[in-house]
Amino acid sequence: MRRLLLAALLSAAAAPAVAQTAPQISVDTMKEVTKTLSSDAFEGRAPGSAGETKTLAYLQEQFQKAGLKPGNKGRWLQDVPLVEITAKNVSALTFTGGKTPLSLAYGPDMVVGTYRVTPHIDVKDSDVVFAGYGIVAPEKGWNDYAGLDVKGKTVIVLINDPDWQTKDLNGPFNGRAMTYYGRWTYKYEEAARQGAAAVIIVHQTEPAAYGWNVVRSSNTGAAHVADATDGHMHDTAAHGWMQLDKARALFASAGKDFDQLAAAARVKGFRPVPLGVKASVSFDNTISKQISHNVVGILPGREAPNEYVLLSAHWDHLGHCTPVNGDGICNGAVDNADGTAALVALAQANAKAGPARRSMVFVALTAEESGLLGSAYYGDNPIYPLSQTVGGANMDALGMYGPAKDVIVVGGGKSELDGYLNAALKRQGRYATPEPTPEKGFYYRSDHFSLAKHGVPMVYFETGQDLVTGGRAAGEAAAKDYEEHRYHAPQDEYDPKWDWRGVEQDVQLYYMIARDLADGTAWPNWVPGDEFRAIRDKSRAGAAR
Repeated sequence: MRRLLLAALLSAAAAPAVAQTAPQISVDTMKEVTKTLSSDAFEGRAPGSAGETKTLAYLQEQFQKAGLKPGNKGRWLQDVPLVEITAKNVSALTFTGGKTPLSLAYGPDMVVGTYRVTPHIDVKDSDVVFAGYGIVAPEKGWNDYAGLDVKGKTVIVLINDPDWQTKDLNGPFNGRAMTYYGRWTYKYEEAARQGAAAVIIVHQTEPAAYGWNVVRSSNTGAAHVADATDGHMHDTAAHGWMQLDKARALFASAGKDFDQLAAAARVKGFRPVPLGVKASVSFDNTISKQISHNVVGILPGREAPNEYVLLSAHWDHLGHCTPVNGDGICNGAVDNADGTAALVALAQANAKAGPARRSMVFVALTAEESGLLGSAYYGDNPIYPLSQTVGGANMDALGMYGPAKDVIVVGGGKSELDGYLNAALKRQGRYATPEPTPEKGFYYRSDHFSLAKHGVPMVYFETGQDLVTGGRAAGEAAAKDYEEHRYHAPQDEYDPKWDWRGVEQDVQLYYMIARDLADGTAWPNWVPGDEFRAIRDKSRAGAAR
Protein backbone atom coordinates (compact mmCIF):
# COMPACT_ATOMS: atom_id res chain seq x y z
CA MET A 1 0.00 0.00 0.00
CA ARG A 2 2.75 2.48 0.93
CA ARG A 3 4.65 1.71 -2.26
CA LEU A 4 1.50 2.34 -4.32
CA LEU A 5 0.87 5.59 -2.47
CA LEU A 6 4.39 6.83 -3.07
CA ALA A 7 4.24 5.82 -6.72
CA ALA A 8 1.08 7.89 -7.11
CA LEU A 9 2.70 10.87 -5.43
CA LEU A 10 5.79 10.56 -7.58
CA SER A 11 3.89 10.28 -10.81
CA ALA A 12 1.86 13.37 -9.92
CA ALA A 13 4.91 15.41 -8.94
CA ALA A 14 6.67 17.86 -11.22
CA ALA A 15 8.96 16.22 -13.75
CA PRO A 16 12.10 17.84 -15.16
CA ALA A 17 11.87 19.60 -18.48
CA VAL A 18 15.39 18.46 -19.35
CA ALA A 19 16.27 14.78 -18.93
CA GLN A 20 19.94 14.20 -18.18
CA THR A 21 21.66 10.94 -19.00
CA ALA A 22 23.67 9.19 -16.32
CA PRO A 23 27.29 10.43 -16.49
CA GLN A 24 30.50 8.65 -15.71
CA ILE A 25 31.14 9.13 -11.99
CA SER A 26 34.74 8.60 -10.94
CA VAL A 27 34.75 5.66 -8.55
CA ASP A 28 38.52 6.11 -8.22
CA THR A 29 37.95 9.63 -6.90
CA MET A 30 35.37 8.42 -4.40
CA LYS A 31 37.63 5.61 -3.23
CA GLU A 32 40.63 7.87 -2.75
CA VAL A 33 38.74 10.66 -0.95
CA THR A 34 36.94 8.20 1.32
CA LYS A 35 40.15 6.35 2.14
CA THR A 36 41.98 9.59 2.95
CA LEU A 37 39.28 11.26 5.05
CA SER A 38 38.65 8.11 7.08
CA SER A 39 42.31 7.36 7.75
CA ASP A 40 43.66 7.54 11.31
CA ALA A 41 45.68 10.58 10.27
CA PHE A 42 42.43 12.61 10.23
CA GLU A 43 41.56 11.45 13.77
CA GLY A 44 37.84 10.99 13.09
CA ARG A 45 37.30 14.55 11.81
CA ALA A 46 35.83 16.10 14.96
CA PRO A 47 35.00 19.82 14.66
CA GLY A 48 37.61 22.01 16.33
CA SER A 49 40.27 19.29 16.30
CA ALA A 50 43.51 18.81 14.40
CA GLY A 51 41.45 16.47 12.23
CA GLU A 52 39.30 19.40 11.12
CA THR A 53 42.38 21.37 10.08
CA LYS A 54 43.53 18.49 7.88
CA THR A 55 40.04 17.93 6.51
CA LEU A 56 39.58 21.57 5.51
CA ALA A 57 42.92 21.72 3.72
CA TYR A 58 42.22 18.46 1.89
CA LEU A 59 38.71 19.40 0.79
CA GLN A 60 39.76 22.82 -0.49
CA GLU A 61 42.42 21.07 -2.55
CA GLN A 62 39.92 18.51 -3.86
CA PHE A 63 37.27 21.11 -4.70
CA GLN A 64 39.77 23.19 -6.61
CA LYS A 65 41.14 20.13 -8.40
CA ALA A 66 37.57 19.13 -9.35
CA GLY A 67 37.06 22.48 -11.08
CA LEU A 68 35.06 24.48 -8.52
CA LYS A 69 35.57 28.13 -7.66
CA PRO A 70 35.69 29.35 -4.04
CA GLY A 71 32.07 29.77 -3.00
CA ASN A 72 32.15 32.38 -0.24
CA LYS A 73 33.13 35.72 -1.76
CA GLY A 74 36.48 34.37 -2.93
CA ARG A 75 36.95 32.08 0.09
CA TRP A 76 36.45 28.35 0.34
CA LEU A 77 35.41 28.46 3.98
CA GLN A 78 32.36 29.70 5.85
CA ASP A 79 33.12 30.26 9.53
CA VAL A 80 30.67 28.46 11.81
CA PRO A 81 30.91 29.71 15.41
CA LEU A 82 29.94 26.97 17.85
CA VAL A 83 29.28 26.89 21.57
CA GLU A 84 29.61 23.80 23.75
CA ILE A 85 27.39 23.89 26.85
CA THR A 86 27.69 21.28 29.58
CA ALA A 87 25.17 21.30 32.43
CA LYS A 88 26.51 20.54 35.93
CA ASN A 89 25.21 20.71 39.49
CA VAL A 90 21.74 19.93 38.14
CA SER A 91 19.05 20.10 40.80
CA ALA A 92 15.99 17.90 40.93
CA LEU A 93 13.00 19.06 38.89
CA THR A 94 10.39 19.73 41.55
CA PHE A 95 6.66 20.30 41.35
CA THR A 96 4.84 21.89 44.27
CA GLY A 97 1.29 23.02 44.98
CA GLY A 98 -0.43 19.76 44.11
CA LYS A 99 -1.73 16.96 46.29
CA THR A 100 1.75 15.46 46.58
CA PRO A 101 5.07 17.29 46.03
CA LEU A 102 7.21 15.61 43.34
CA SER A 103 10.99 15.55 42.97
CA LEU A 104 12.43 14.16 39.72
CA ALA A 105 16.10 13.13 39.71
CA TYR A 106 18.38 14.18 36.85
CA GLY A 107 19.08 11.12 34.71
CA PRO A 108 16.71 8.42 35.96
CA ASP A 109 13.54 10.56 35.99
CA MET A 110 14.25 13.56 33.80
CA VAL A 111 16.91 15.30 31.72
CA VAL A 112 17.28 19.04 31.36
CA GLY A 113 19.56 21.53 29.62
CA THR A 114 19.57 24.87 27.84
CA TYR A 115 20.60 26.59 24.61
CA ARG A 116 21.20 29.83 26.49
CA VAL A 117 24.86 30.80 26.69
CA THR A 118 24.85 31.73 30.35
CA PRO A 119 26.64 30.31 33.40
CA HIS A 120 23.52 29.64 35.46
CA ILE A 121 19.88 28.69 34.90
CA ASP A 122 17.24 29.04 37.60
CA VAL A 123 13.59 28.36 36.89
CA LYS A 124 11.73 28.97 40.13
CA ASP A 125 8.04 28.49 40.98
CA SER A 126 6.98 28.56 37.34
CA ASP A 127 3.28 27.83 36.67
CA VAL A 128 2.86 24.52 34.82
CA VAL A 129 0.64 24.13 31.75
CA PHE A 130 -0.16 21.05 29.67
CA ALA A 131 -0.10 22.16 26.01
CA GLY A 132 -0.96 18.89 24.29
CA TYR A 133 1.45 18.26 21.42
CA GLY A 134 2.82 21.82 21.60
CA ILE A 135 1.90 22.51 17.96
CA VAL A 136 0.93 25.74 16.21
CA ALA A 137 0.07 24.89 12.58
CA PRO A 138 -2.04 27.67 11.03
CA GLU A 139 -2.31 25.84 7.70
CA LYS A 140 -4.05 23.00 9.55
CA GLY A 141 -6.12 25.21 11.84
CA TRP A 142 -4.29 23.74 14.84
CA ASN A 143 -3.09 25.70 17.89
CA ASP A 144 -2.26 23.90 21.13
CA TYR A 145 -1.44 27.25 22.76
CA ALA A 146 -4.72 28.94 21.87
CA GLY A 147 -6.30 31.14 24.51
CA LEU A 148 -3.49 31.01 27.08
CA ASP A 149 -0.41 33.18 27.60
CA VAL A 150 2.44 30.86 28.66
CA LYS A 151 5.10 33.55 29.09
CA GLY A 152 7.27 32.60 32.04
CA LYS A 153 5.47 29.28 32.48
CA THR A 154 6.66 25.67 32.25
CA VAL A 155 5.00 23.81 29.40
CA ILE A 156 4.49 20.02 29.39
CA VAL A 157 4.04 18.57 25.88
CA LEU A 158 3.76 15.20 24.14
CA ILE A 159 6.19 13.81 21.56
CA ASN A 160 5.28 13.18 17.88
CA ASP A 161 2.09 14.32 16.11
CA PRO A 162 -1.52 13.99 17.31
CA ASP A 163 -2.26 11.25 14.73
CA TRP A 164 0.86 9.12 15.30
CA GLN A 165 -1.25 6.11 16.27
CA THR A 166 -2.86 6.00 12.82
CA LYS A 167 -1.86 2.83 10.96
CA ASP A 168 -1.73 4.42 7.50
CA LEU A 169 -0.51 7.74 6.11
CA ASN A 170 -3.88 9.50 6.25
CA GLY A 171 -4.50 12.15 8.87
CA PRO A 172 -4.16 15.87 9.59
CA PHE A 173 -0.43 15.34 10.25
CA ASN A 174 0.18 12.62 7.65
CA GLY A 175 -0.94 9.81 9.92
CA ARG A 176 1.84 7.39 10.85
CA ALA A 177 4.48 9.49 9.10
CA MET A 178 5.97 12.06 11.46
CA THR A 179 5.99 15.70 10.37
CA TYR A 180 8.36 18.29 11.74
CA TYR A 181 5.69 19.30 14.21
CA GLY A 182 6.31 15.96 15.91
CA ARG A 183 10.04 16.36 16.44
CA TRP A 184 11.43 17.33 19.84
CA THR A 185 13.38 20.18 18.23
CA TYR A 186 10.13 21.75 17.04
CA LYS A 187 8.58 21.42 20.50
CA TYR A 188 11.50 23.38 21.97
CA GLU A 189 11.34 26.03 19.24
CA GLU A 190 7.59 26.62 19.53
CA ALA A 191 7.69 26.84 23.33
CA ALA A 192 10.38 29.49 22.96
CA ARG A 193 8.27 31.42 20.44
CA GLN A 194 5.43 31.34 22.95
CA GLY A 195 7.70 32.82 25.64
CA ALA A 196 7.74 29.78 27.95
CA ALA A 197 10.38 29.64 30.67
CA ALA A 198 10.76 25.89 30.29
CA VAL A 199 9.44 23.04 28.16
CA ILE A 200 9.41 19.38 29.21
CA ILE A 201 8.50 16.57 26.80
CA VAL A 202 6.81 13.45 28.14
CA HIS A 203 8.77 10.42 26.93
CA GLN A 204 6.84 7.54 25.40
CA THR A 205 8.91 4.92 23.61
CA GLU A 206 6.67 4.19 20.62
CA PRO A 207 5.97 7.75 19.44
CA ALA A 208 9.52 8.85 20.28
CA ALA A 209 10.92 5.83 18.37
CA TYR A 210 13.61 5.27 21.01
CA GLY A 211 13.82 4.35 24.67
CA TRP A 212 14.70 6.40 27.73
CA ASN A 213 18.28 5.16 27.47
CA VAL A 214 18.68 7.15 24.24
CA VAL A 215 17.09 10.26 25.76
CA ARG A 216 19.35 10.02 28.79
CA SER A 217 22.60 9.41 26.91
CA SER A 218 21.83 12.16 24.40
CA ASN A 219 20.96 14.81 27.00
CA THR A 220 23.34 14.36 29.91
CA GLY A 221 26.62 15.32 28.24
CA ALA A 222 27.86 18.33 26.33
CA ALA A 223 25.36 20.06 24.04
CA HIS A 224 26.35 22.15 21.05
CA VAL A 225 24.66 25.17 19.52
CA ALA A 226 25.64 27.63 16.84
CA ASP A 227 26.86 30.83 18.48
CA ALA A 228 24.40 33.71 18.33
CA THR A 229 24.68 37.43 19.02
CA ASP A 230 21.99 37.23 21.70
CA GLY A 231 23.48 34.12 23.30
CA HIS A 232 20.25 32.24 22.50
CA MET A 233 18.51 34.20 25.25
CA HIS A 234 15.35 34.06 23.10
CA ASP A 235 15.16 30.31 23.80
CA THR A 236 13.52 28.80 26.86
CA ALA A 237 15.68 28.90 29.96
CA ALA A 238 15.36 25.13 30.29
CA HIS A 239 14.23 22.27 28.07
CA GLY A 240 14.17 18.54 28.55
CA TRP A 241 12.24 15.29 28.96
CA MET A 242 10.50 13.41 31.75
CA GLN A 243 9.61 9.75 32.20
CA LEU A 244 6.03 8.74 31.45
CA ASP A 245 5.34 7.41 34.95
CA LYS A 246 6.51 10.71 36.42
CA ALA A 247 4.16 12.60 34.10
CA ARG A 248 1.26 10.45 35.27
CA ALA A 249 2.22 11.15 38.89
CA LEU A 250 2.41 14.89 38.18
CA PHE A 251 -1.03 14.98 36.59
CA ALA A 252 -2.50 12.92 39.43
CA SER A 253 -1.01 15.34 41.95
CA ALA A 254 -2.70 18.14 40.00
CA GLY A 255 -6.03 16.29 40.15
CA LYS A 256 -5.93 15.46 36.44
CA ASP A 257 -5.89 12.19 34.47
CA PHE A 258 -2.90 12.05 32.12
CA ASP A 259 -4.39 9.49 29.73
CA GLN A 260 -7.64 11.45 29.39
CA LEU A 261 -5.85 14.71 28.63
CA ALA A 262 -3.45 12.98 26.22
CA ALA A 263 -6.45 11.57 24.35
CA ALA A 264 -8.12 14.99 24.29
CA ALA A 265 -4.91 16.50 22.84
CA ARG A 266 -5.29 14.30 19.75
CA VAL A 267 -8.48 16.14 18.76
CA LYS A 268 -8.53 19.42 16.84
CA GLY A 269 -9.69 22.26 19.05
CA PHE A 270 -7.78 21.15 22.16
CA ARG A 271 -6.92 24.04 24.49
CA PRO A 272 -4.01 24.17 26.96
CA VAL A 273 -4.77 23.12 30.52
CA PRO A 274 -3.17 24.84 33.55
CA LEU A 275 -2.23 22.18 36.10
CA GLY A 276 -2.25 24.44 39.14
CA VAL A 277 1.25 23.43 40.23
CA LYS A 278 4.64 25.15 40.07
CA ALA A 279 7.96 23.85 38.67
CA SER A 280 11.51 24.62 39.77
CA VAL A 281 14.91 23.50 38.47
CA SER A 282 18.40 24.98 38.43
CA PHE A 283 21.85 24.13 37.08
CA ASP A 284 25.21 25.63 36.18
CA ASN A 285 26.78 25.60 32.70
CA THR A 286 30.35 25.13 31.55
CA ILE A 287 30.73 27.07 28.30
CA SER A 288 33.35 26.67 25.58
CA LYS A 289 33.44 28.51 22.24
CA GLN A 290 35.14 27.47 19.00
CA ILE A 291 35.06 28.22 15.27
CA SER A 292 34.42 25.39 12.83
CA HIS A 293 33.91 25.67 9.07
CA ASN A 294 31.76 24.69 6.12
CA VAL A 295 33.63 24.25 2.83
CA VAL A 296 31.83 25.90 -0.11
CA GLY A 297 32.51 25.72 -3.84
CA ILE A 298 30.51 26.88 -6.84
CA LEU A 299 30.12 26.25 -10.57
CA PRO A 300 28.65 29.55 -11.84
CA GLY A 301 25.66 29.22 -14.15
CA ARG A 302 25.86 30.27 -17.77
CA GLU A 303 22.41 31.94 -18.11
CA ALA A 304 20.93 32.31 -14.61
CA PRO A 305 23.95 32.62 -12.32
CA ASN A 306 21.80 34.14 -9.55
CA GLU A 307 19.68 30.99 -9.27
CA TYR A 308 21.25 28.16 -7.28
CA VAL A 309 21.06 24.39 -6.92
CA LEU A 310 22.66 23.07 -3.74
CA LEU A 311 24.38 19.73 -3.08
CA SER A 312 25.60 18.90 0.42
CA ALA A 313 27.26 16.29 2.61
CA HIS A 314 28.73 16.56 6.10
CA TRP A 315 32.49 16.10 6.49
CA ASP A 316 32.59 15.70 10.29
CA HIS A 317 32.46 12.61 12.46
CA LEU A 318 32.95 11.77 16.15
CA GLY A 319 36.73 12.03 16.46
CA HIS A 320 38.23 10.10 19.38
CA CYS A 321 35.67 7.81 20.99
CA THR A 322 35.34 4.87 23.37
CA PRO A 323 38.01 2.32 22.32
CA VAL A 324 37.06 -1.07 20.92
CA ASN A 325 39.89 -3.62 20.98
CA GLY A 326 42.36 -0.78 21.52
CA ASP A 327 41.05 1.36 18.63
CA GLY A 328 39.78 4.71 19.92
CA ILE A 329 39.23 6.60 16.63
CA CYS A 330 35.75 6.73 15.12
CA ASN A 331 36.85 7.10 11.49
CA GLY A 332 33.40 7.52 9.91
CA ALA A 333 34.21 5.95 6.56
CA VAL A 334 30.58 5.36 5.59
CA ASP A 335 29.28 8.11 7.88
CA ASN A 336 30.14 10.32 6.10
CA ALA A 337 33.50 10.17 4.33
CA ASP A 338 31.87 8.40 1.39
CA GLY A 339 29.12 11.04 1.13
CA THR A 340 31.77 13.76 1.12
CA ALA A 341 33.71 11.81 -1.49
CA ALA A 342 30.55 11.64 -3.60
CA LEU A 343 30.24 15.44 -3.31
CA VAL A 344 33.77 15.80 -4.73
CA ALA A 345 33.03 13.32 -7.53
CA LEU A 346 29.81 15.18 -8.39
CA ALA A 347 31.72 18.46 -8.56
CA GLN A 348 34.21 16.79 -10.86
CA ALA A 349 31.51 15.36 -13.15
CA ASN A 350 29.55 18.61 -13.36
CA ALA A 351 32.67 20.68 -14.06
CA LYS A 352 33.58 18.27 -16.83
CA ALA A 353 30.08 18.60 -18.34
CA GLY A 354 30.44 22.39 -18.45
CA PRO A 355 28.35 25.13 -16.85
CA ALA A 356 24.68 24.45 -16.29
CA ARG A 357 22.04 27.08 -16.90
CA ARG A 358 21.91 27.83 -13.16
CA SER A 359 24.73 27.95 -10.64
CA MET A 360 25.55 24.80 -8.70
CA VAL A 361 26.73 25.10 -5.09
CA PHE A 362 28.64 22.31 -3.32
CA VAL A 363 28.80 22.50 0.48
CA ALA A 364 30.74 20.17 2.78
CA LEU A 365 29.13 20.81 6.15
CA THR A 366 30.50 20.71 9.68
CA ALA A 367 28.97 19.53 12.97
CA GLU A 368 26.19 17.34 11.62
CA GLU A 369 26.93 14.84 14.37
CA SER A 370 26.51 17.63 16.95
CA GLY A 371 22.95 18.41 15.82
CA LEU A 372 23.05 19.60 12.17
CA LEU A 373 24.86 22.75 13.29
CA GLY A 374 26.84 23.46 10.12
CA SER A 375 23.78 23.22 7.91
CA ALA A 376 21.69 25.14 10.45
CA TYR A 377 24.25 27.94 10.37
CA TYR A 378 24.19 27.99 6.57
CA GLY A 379 20.38 28.08 6.66
CA ASP A 380 20.41 31.01 9.09
CA ASN A 381 23.32 32.74 7.32
CA PRO A 382 23.07 31.69 3.66
CA ILE A 383 25.88 32.65 1.34
CA TYR A 384 23.40 32.57 -1.53
CA PRO A 385 19.81 33.77 -1.00
CA LEU A 386 17.52 30.90 -0.06
CA SER A 387 14.71 32.60 -1.99
CA GLN A 388 16.92 32.12 -5.05
CA THR A 389 17.94 28.55 -4.17
CA VAL A 390 15.90 26.30 -6.44
CA GLY A 391 16.34 23.13 -4.40
CA GLY A 392 18.91 20.47 -3.82
CA ALA A 393 19.97 17.13 -2.41
CA ASN A 394 21.92 15.86 0.57
CA MET A 395 24.14 12.77 0.80
CA ASP A 396 24.72 10.99 4.08
CA ALA A 397 26.18 7.51 4.71
CA LEU A 398 26.01 5.84 1.30
CA GLY A 399 25.70 2.09 1.85
CA MET A 400 28.33 -0.30 0.52
CA TYR A 401 25.87 -3.09 -0.28
CA GLY A 402 26.39 -3.48 -4.02
CA PRO A 403 23.93 -2.56 -6.80
CA ALA A 404 20.26 -2.37 -5.83
CA LYS A 405 17.03 -2.27 -7.80
CA ASP A 406 15.62 0.45 -5.56
CA VAL A 407 16.38 3.43 -3.33
CA ILE A 408 14.67 4.15 -0.02
CA VAL A 409 12.99 7.56 -0.26
CA VAL A 410 13.08 9.45 3.02
CA GLY A 411 10.29 12.00 3.23
CA GLY A 412 8.59 10.85 0.04
CA GLY A 413 5.50 12.79 -0.99
CA LYS A 414 6.62 16.05 0.60
CA SER A 415 7.79 18.01 -2.42
CA GLU A 416 7.76 18.14 -6.20
CA LEU A 417 11.38 16.97 -6.20
CA ASP A 418 9.92 13.47 -6.05
CA GLY A 419 9.20 13.87 -9.75
CA TYR A 420 12.86 14.56 -10.46
CA LEU A 421 13.94 11.51 -8.49
CA ASN A 422 11.32 9.36 -10.21
CA ALA A 423 12.47 10.51 -13.64
CA ALA A 424 16.10 9.71 -12.80
CA LEU A 425 15.17 6.30 -11.40
CA LYS A 426 13.22 5.50 -14.57
CA ARG A 427 16.32 6.17 -16.66
CA GLN A 428 18.17 3.61 -14.55
CA GLY A 429 15.35 1.06 -14.56
CA ARG A 430 15.04 1.26 -10.78
CA TYR A 431 12.19 2.11 -8.39
CA ALA A 432 11.49 4.02 -5.18
CA THR A 433 10.73 2.26 -1.91
CA PRO A 434 8.98 4.28 0.82
CA GLU A 435 10.86 4.43 4.10
CA PRO A 436 9.72 1.50 6.26
CA THR A 437 9.46 3.52 9.49
CA PRO A 438 8.07 6.98 8.60
CA GLU A 439 7.03 7.47 12.23
CA LYS A 440 10.71 7.89 13.20
CA GLY A 441 10.98 11.17 11.29
CA PHE A 442 14.31 10.48 9.59
CA TYR A 443 13.74 13.32 7.13
CA TYR A 444 14.33 15.72 10.02
CA ARG A 445 17.58 14.13 11.18
CA SER A 446 20.12 15.02 8.50
CA ASP A 447 21.44 18.22 6.97
CA HIS A 448 18.86 18.63 4.20
CA PHE A 449 16.35 19.47 6.91
CA SER A 450 18.16 22.70 7.81
CA LEU A 451 17.43 23.97 4.29
CA ALA A 452 13.92 22.52 4.22
CA LYS A 453 12.90 24.39 7.37
CA HIS A 454 13.81 27.60 5.53
CA GLY A 455 11.56 26.54 2.65
CA VAL A 456 14.14 25.11 0.22
CA PRO A 457 12.94 21.78 -1.25
CA MET A 458 15.55 19.09 -0.61
CA VAL A 459 15.53 15.47 -1.69
CA TYR A 460 17.09 12.71 0.39
CA PHE A 461 17.23 8.99 -0.19
CA GLU A 462 19.13 6.06 1.24
CA THR A 463 20.84 3.15 -0.47
CA GLY A 464 18.29 0.60 -1.59
CA GLN A 465 17.94 -2.84 -0.01
CA ASP A 466 16.46 -4.82 -2.91
CA LEU A 467 19.91 -5.96 -4.03
CA VAL A 468 20.60 -7.32 -7.49
CA THR A 469 22.41 -10.17 -5.76
CA GLY A 470 20.47 -11.62 -2.87
CA GLY A 471 17.35 -9.46 -3.01
CA ARG A 472 15.78 -7.69 -0.06
CA ALA A 473 16.86 -10.27 2.50
CA ALA A 474 20.52 -9.64 1.65
CA GLY A 475 20.04 -5.88 1.66
CA GLU A 476 18.30 -5.82 5.02
CA ALA A 477 20.99 -8.08 6.50
CA ALA A 478 23.77 -5.80 5.19
CA ALA A 479 22.10 -2.68 6.58
CA LYS A 480 21.53 -4.35 9.94
CA ASP A 481 25.14 -5.52 10.08
CA TYR A 482 26.41 -1.97 9.52
CA GLU A 483 24.05 -0.47 12.08
CA GLU A 484 24.88 -3.04 14.76
CA HIS A 485 28.63 -3.43 14.23
CA ARG A 486 30.05 -0.27 12.64
CA TYR A 487 27.70 2.71 12.95
CA HIS A 488 29.24 5.39 15.22
CA ALA A 489 31.97 2.95 16.22
CA PRO A 490 35.70 2.59 15.49
CA GLN A 491 34.84 -0.26 13.10
CA ASP A 492 33.41 2.19 10.53
CA GLU A 493 36.65 2.06 8.54
CA TYR A 494 37.58 2.01 4.86
CA ASP A 495 37.55 -1.46 3.34
CA PRO A 496 39.36 -2.04 0.03
CA LYS A 497 36.98 -4.95 -0.64
CA TRP A 498 33.89 -2.73 -0.79
CA ASP A 499 31.57 -3.08 -3.79
CA TRP A 500 31.15 0.47 -5.10
CA ARG A 501 28.67 -0.31 -7.88
CA GLY A 502 25.63 0.58 -5.77
CA VAL A 503 27.18 3.86 -4.62
CA GLU A 504 28.03 4.68 -8.23
CA GLN A 505 24.36 4.14 -9.19
CA ASP A 506 23.15 6.39 -6.38
CA VAL A 507 25.61 9.18 -7.14
CA GLN A 508 24.48 9.09 -10.76
CA LEU A 509 20.95 9.68 -9.49
CA TYR A 510 22.14 12.70 -7.52
CA TYR A 511 23.87 13.99 -10.64
CA MET A 512 20.76 13.66 -12.80
CA ILE A 513 18.47 15.28 -10.22
CA ALA A 514 20.82 18.22 -9.62
CA ARG A 515 21.59 18.72 -13.28
CA ASP A 516 17.91 18.56 -14.26
CA LEU A 517 17.26 21.31 -11.72
CA ALA A 518 20.27 23.33 -12.81
CA ASP A 519 19.49 23.16 -16.54
CA GLY A 520 15.78 23.81 -16.06
CA THR A 521 13.62 26.85 -15.37
CA ALA A 522 11.10 25.36 -12.92
CA TRP A 523 10.86 26.23 -9.23
CA PRO A 524 9.72 23.02 -7.49
CA ASN A 525 7.68 23.56 -4.35
CA TRP A 526 6.43 21.56 -1.40
CA VAL A 527 3.10 19.84 -1.93
CA PRO A 528 0.02 21.74 -0.69
CA GLY A 529 -0.44 21.26 3.05
CA ASP A 530 3.19 20.39 3.75
CA GLU A 531 4.62 22.13 6.81
CA PHE A 532 7.27 23.91 4.71
CA ARG A 533 4.96 25.13 1.91
CA ALA A 534 3.99 28.45 3.51
CA ILE A 535 7.64 29.29 4.24
CA ARG A 536 8.60 28.67 0.61
CA ASP A 537 5.65 30.62 -0.77
CA LYS A 538 6.54 33.62 1.38
CA SER A 539 10.21 33.37 0.43
CA ARG A 540 9.52 33.17 -3.29
CA ALA A 541 6.95 35.99 -3.13
CA GLY A 542 9.71 38.30 -1.95
CA ALA A 543 12.40 36.99 -4.30
CA ALA A 544 14.03 39.10 -6.98
CA ARG A 545 12.40 38.34 -10.34
